[in-house]
Amino acid sequence: MRRPLTVLGLFVVLLAACQAPEAPAPAPEPLRPAWQPVDLPLPSGLSGRVALRDAAACGGRWFVVGAVLDADGVPHPAAWSSVDARVWVALRPVPRSPYGPENLLTAVGCRDGRPVAVGGRSGGVHGNPRISTWRLDGDGSLVEVPAEFEVFGGPDAVNVGRVVGGPGGWLISGNRATGAAAWVSADGSDFRLVSGVPGLATDGAGRPWVADGAAAGSGWLMVGSVLPPGRTGTDAAVWTSPDGSAWRRAVLPGGGVDQDLQRVVRVGDRAVAVGRRGDGLGAWVADGDAWRPGGDVPGGAERPGRVWGLSARGDGAFAVVAGAASEAGWFSPDGDRWSPVALPVAVPWGNDRSVAVASAGDVALLSVDDGVRARVWSARGSWRPA
Repeated sequence: MRRPLTVLGLFVVLLAACQAPEAPAPAPEPLRPAWQPVDLPLPSGLSGRVALRDAAACGGRWFVVGAVLDADGVPHPAAWSSVDARVWVALRPVPRSPYGPENLLTAVGCRDGRPVAVGGRSGGVHGNPRISTWRLDGDGSLVEVPAEFEVFGGPDAVNVGRVVGGPGGWLISGNRATGAAAWVSADGSDFRLVSGVPGLATDGAGRPWVADGAAAGSGWLMVGSVLPPGRTGTDAAVWTSPDGSAWRRAVLPGGGVDQDLQRVVRVGDRAVAVGRRGDGLGAWVADGDAWRPGGDVPGGAERPGRVWGLSARGDGAFAVVAGAASEAGWFSPDGDRWSPVALPVAVPWGNDRSVAVASAGDVALLSVDDGVRARVWSARGSWRPA
């Protein structure tokens, strides 16, 4: 009897081993760029804390924008430029409106090495934001371009978001009480508001929200979400336009979970967008006009996911989400496979914080403002995993 029992026991052990779950795959080793701190000089005549909001790179030039907060916390517009992302010079702001001297520059885009920034300051009887754009003058000054109040403000105002340059000129993405909105300009001076038109306006399909934009050939692409009637969750959505005036909306399949797109860039011939997917973050990829789900971006799962920045390097896309230094940076060569990128500092939560990224070639720039201190780093070299 002893031998059959021994054989039976061995069979049970082998059967249990065959049915045991596989061990999880080890987490990929983070890419470790050699981050170097960057020094931004104080603009002439200003003193106080530097507050940073956005960064951009194109045409061999780099730009960072924000403000210098004086002892009373009042912002004064500030911008910096570099040709190598290492040595920076402060651009001279030239205000042209009563609110210009106290603008906080919140967004910057560039085209052919020349920037356009968006700035604002609350004021007037109702304390509404007074929005202006800023463009680089021939002498190297950043000059304010005041706008009529109703262009960016007025009773329908909600938010004025990010700005991007492209072959078709300039695009600012944002939202109005009527739904999504776009502001377009051929030369980066006077912007024209486009809102309340089919595709952008709230309709029977739901209320749209635009979060970011990018050039798409000679036209434009915007990304965001749509809140369908009777629902509390959103569906990811994209908008395309050949000229910034007529827009076509496409709602992406949701797979039964809440989704939104928060940032988008062009990576070679592809568009790559990153945003919330259920309880985490994920990417979407477009080859031409056809969008499909890309890979999951593992960071940002502890809270509703927030994508702070997304930029296109020569070898792929660099995304920064809120989280610890070891889980806030992510790189993908194609939008499908994402590898962690070790950052020099944790990326903070909170609406009073700001993080920005910019990339060109094999150089990446990271700006982190935690509400107390603003710091900038740059890194060089290929990020493709071995």
